[in-house]
Amino acid sequence: MSSQLVSASTGLTRAQTTLRRLIQYALLFALVMIAASGFSGLLERLFASGAVLAARDVPGLAGGLAFTLIGGPLALLLWWFLWRRIDEAERAAAGWGLYLAGMYTISLIVATTSLLQLGASLIGGPRGQWASLLSNGLVWATVWVWHRWMWRHPDKGAAHLEDIRTTIGTVYGLVVGAIAAISALGGLLDTAIRGASFAITGAEPWWYSVLRSVVWAAGGGSVWWWHWFHEGGRRLRTALVDVSMIAVGIFAAGITALAGGAVVLFVLLRLAFDRADPMGKLLEPLAPALAAAVIGAVVWRYHRAVSVDRSGETRRGSLLVTSAVALAAAASGIGVIVSSLLAGAVLPLAGGTERTLLLGGISSLVVGGPVWWLAWKPAKQPNSADAITHGRRIYLIAFFGVSAVVALIALLVIGYRILEFLLGEVSGGSAIDRIRGPLGLLVAAGMVAGYHFALWRRDRAVLEAAAPPRTRTIDYVTLVARPGAEGLAQDIAGATGGAKVTVWLRTDDDAASPAEPVTSPASNGSMGQVVKALDGITARHVLVVLGPGARVDVIPVDTRGR
Repeated sequence: MSSQLVSASTGLTRAQTTLRRLIQYALLFALVMIAASGFSGLLERLFASGAVLAARDVPGLAGGLAFTLIGGPLALLLWWFLWRRIDEAERAAAGWGLYLAGMYTISLIVATTSLLQLGASLIGGPRGQWASLLSNGLVWATVWVWHRWMWRHPDKGAAHLEDIRTTIGTVYGLVVGAIAAISALGGLLDTAIRGASFAITGAEPWWYSVLRSVVWAAGGGSVWWWHWFHEGGRRLRTALVDVSMIAVGIFAAGITALAGGAVVLFVLLRLAFDRADPMGKLLEPLAPALAAAVIGAVVWRYHRAVSVDRSGETRRGSLLVTSAVALAAAASGIGVIVSSLLAGAVLPLAGGTERTLLLGGISSLVVGGPVWWLAWKPAKQPNSADAITHGRRIYLIAFFGVSAVVALIALLVIGYRILEFLLGEVSGGSAIDRIRGPLGLLVAAGMVAGYHFALWRRDRAVLEAAAPPRTRTIDYVTLVARPGAEGLAQDIAGATGGAKVTVWLRTDDDAASPAEPVTSPASNGSMGQVVKALDGITARHVLVVLGPGARVDVIPVDTRGR
């Protein structure tokens, strides 16, 4: 009774402490946001109007002053109160780490976007918005420096979640830098391919947009370098860092590279076989696609090289993700090719969009197929149980499940359109023309589903063959036990090689005595005693009686006379 009361009291105190931390850090978060917003507004007025702060918009000035003069002191007072109370328990609490992570992220994003937008606007743009961007950048950069100092404090910084800070900065900088680099390189290549006359927008020279993208690329690259190298993100060996590296550096970059490469090949094929459109329109997507292919391939290759030096799970995960992206591209290409070939059975192949569609499918298949072959290595599939990893099995199941669902949906669409064609009075278009799109999707998804299902069955057979043989020495077990011991039935079945277990509950005086529930071998030693008692017994039917106390009786019985 006393232990239950202490446990309940401890649980209530823990709940109160968690609620107190949640309220305190949420209030500090809100006050810092309010104070930073108010001070940024006042600083903007100072930059824009000089010494005259209230020349116009008096209500806005009053709001900025209220946010600054009330929210600022309250934020500093609450921070000082919390900072003094931070000890090892507070450092290890999730609330402190989440507050630092949230404010670090917001201040980093707002400060960098404001300063980069300010730098980009100075290149041939209007100068009217510089005060707002500069004030936001300076204020939130100060907030970022402040929270970075708190996080890295040796005595009061967050004792965990260190990888969150570096991961957020690394991913954010990589995404911003890569997108801006694609835009800058695409602008340069577009000018080189189509000429400066196509790149001029309005009265602005073509290099203005390129330089603005360069500013954003440099800023994003600096943020990535700071967190990945200077802050030691590449040295961290945590699951969050590995997952983010695979998701962004390999998966997203791989999609970008393959999509860009497919579009580049598509444009080249159109130049060779399908010049129905004007040359300027044909070449329009070439430069952005080429830039996406180059930048995506660089990012993907770097992270693939980094993953080699990390854990085996990370290396295998990077290969599986690469294979998944390439297979999706190749499968979509197959579906498009089937659809375009079916269209040729109804309309002339050279008659418009069918040829363009066929070239698009060929481009996707030619780009995705070789990458999938190199990453998956279908000719070198594992032949031993040790080589079949858990991640591979999940990959096979996931691809089979997704492709099977896609195939089912495509089949339903085909059935619907056929019935609509047969039963309805719809004019225009043949039945093949109506079903060619979903039929191509069905063929591609069916091929993917069948291939991965066959591999999954093959792997399962290899694993079952490598598993230790389980000889069944007992066919039936009748377990007589106290209430609460029903969970032993599954354990007994596993220990006896798959015997059928029937549970009978005792109703004598021993069963009425209080006892802890017996659910698994980890709860007490009952299962170990049962296995030891069953060791060496060979019989068709065995009666196992538990109790009284820790007693275990194993009795071979003959039920043929019943």
